[in-house]
Amino acid sequence: MKILVCLSNVPDTTSKINFTDGDTKFDTNGVQFVINPNDEFGLTRAMWFKEKQGATVHVATVGEASTEPTIRKALAIGADEAIRVNAVPTDGFFVAEQLAEIVKNGEYDLVIAGRESIDYNGGMVPGILATLLGMNFVNTCISLEIDGNNATATREIDGGKEKLATTLPLVIGGQKGLVAESDLRIPNMRGIMMARQKKLNVVEPTSSNSVTADVKFEKPAPKGKVTLVDADNIDELINLLHNEAKVI
Repeated sequence: MKILVCLSNVPDTTSKINFTDGDTKFDTNGVQFVINPNDEFGLTRAMWFKEKQGATVHVATVGEASTEPTIRKALAIGADEAIRVNAVPTDGFFVAEQLAEIVKNGEYDLVIAGRESIDYNGGMVPGILATLLGMNFVNTCISLEIDGNNATATREIDGGKEKLATTLPLVIGGQKGLVAESDLRIPNMRGIMMARQKKLNVVEPTSSNSVTADVKFEKPAPKGKVTLVDADNIDELINLLHNEAKVI
């Protein structure tokens, strides 16, 4: 089985976010970038398939040279080969088009992507990718088992979970639950040294027109002030809820 894990290079959640050029561009200065958490769950599951079923695992990302430390981390964790499309990921459709070309050229049986990235939260890429490729698709996937050409997946739905049976080739949008958080891997020194010898292919993007464009970024409004009320002063609490908050 040949697996492609799609990776997004996203800001660490502890990073302070700022914008430049009249709030039209994201300011990357001082920002630490990491593997998108939903993608990391997928990468860990792919490594399980590699170790238990002898799968070959490749990783791919769409991004400039600045994304290579992130993809090198995936190689250090155990991926066999990496591919970087040398382009700025302008929108979900553009990213899906680039990844679809990689899948076609690589003849992958299973494509694992995160259900969404934590920076833009678009949640578009896995579904568009599956449509472009004509592959079966399971989104919000929290469990995946492969037996030959058959796959059993569990996904989250409103009010519960749904278990599905499908076949390869398959695209999934993975998330937390695909593996336990305790199973996520940190590269060790041996893995880091071996990653330097693994292949990282840089390819140019296919011709594509972006279908969307960023007009302006806006931070959330600052939170309002907090009024503390003594636990014994119920009358004051009721007065504030009625006259200021106007919720009762």
